[in-house]
Amino acid sequence: MRRSGRDPRAFPARLAEWLATVLPPGSANPAVVVHDGADANGLSSETLFLDVTWTENGRHRTGRFVARVAPAPEDVPVFPEYALQDQYDAIRLVGELTDVPVPPVRWMEPTGEVIGSPFFLMDRVEGVVPPDVLPYNFGGNWLFDASPEEQRRLQDLTVETIAKLHAIHDASSTFGFLTPREGTEGDSLLARNLARTRAWYDFATTDLGRSPLVERGLAWLTANVPETRETVLSWGDSRIGNILYRDFAPVAVLDWEMAAIGPRELDVSWMIFAHQVFESITTVMAMPGMPHFLREEDAKATYEKLTGVALGDLRWYHVYNGVRWCIVFMRTGARQIHFGEIERPGDIETLMHSRPLLARLLDEVGA
Repeated sequence: MRRSGRDPRAFPARLAEWLATVLPPGSANPAVVVHDGADANGLSSETLFLDVTWTENGRHRTGRFVARVAPAPEDVPVFPEYALQDQYDAIRLVGELTDVPVPPVRWMEPTGEVIGSPFFLMDRVEGVVPPDVLPYNFGGNWLFDASPEEQRRLQDLTVETIAKLHAIHDASSTFGFLTPREGTEGDSLLARNLARTRAWYDFATTDLGRSPLVERGLAWLTANVPETRETVLSWGDSRIGNILYRDFAPVAVLDWEMAAIGPRELDVSWMIFAHQVFESITTVMAMPGMPHFLREEDAKATYEKLTGVALGDLRWYHVYNGVRWCIVFMRTGARQIHFGEIERPGDIETLMHSRPLLARLLDEVGA
């Protein structure tokens, strides 16, 4: 799935010129080789792999970095805005405050003047990712082929990673810059996150029109916002496809575009629901899938064991995340239409791979 109309072959000289201004004192002669980002994962930001060489105080140095680049407006971005400075600061603070593995962040270029969009550089971490394209539960990949014990190790250590993020003290102050601007000051944080999602949906309709299913979901969510107990750092896109693993253990937590402040259930539900989306596709295709993996009861039990916090009914959060998955598919579908990869459908909801799952959930809650 194409993400950008830009040609990265034009970037090395510009990046080298910019690096000369941010490398440590005594550095000179940076040279850059740019590689395309991975195609198997990630639907939002552009990702570029950089090999950099330079001299520092007369010594030859090398660096292997990843550039996270905000997509150009003409390339049909998934989100209405990309607050790269917020992402950069969230990763930096997590690295400073916890032992959660995040890539060390290096330099931020906020202006967009170097390569046409803002970006930041972080160290490249070696590891493997459960693929999205084709989804890992389709088979023929390292996670699907692993033993049940190895799969459970990955599952439990992923839940532990989320639990550690949620353990950061006074997250609402430390990560206050992630507080949703949408909604009103008197609203709960969950209501403000919902208001952000509604604004995101309105943005998504500009290309494809409106979705009765999404609007049905938003109406039910608005009428049934639950009370929440605690505020934590919500990673946002808390799924296994956004983690690099070695030996089935997380070594880098990636993709912070959806980070926010909110209740614990946001991340736990998103992790579970993301797997359910892929499982629903294998069911339609009469494939075996991985029904034993990331089951809700197992993930919640592990989380409670690690945190001492028993999570309640997640149905509101599953509906919420079902709506958000539909919006993601609206935007990625619009981008595929833009790049000529698919024809514009008569019914935009046919783009939503999560449609049957969300429809079933809404029937269950009586929406």
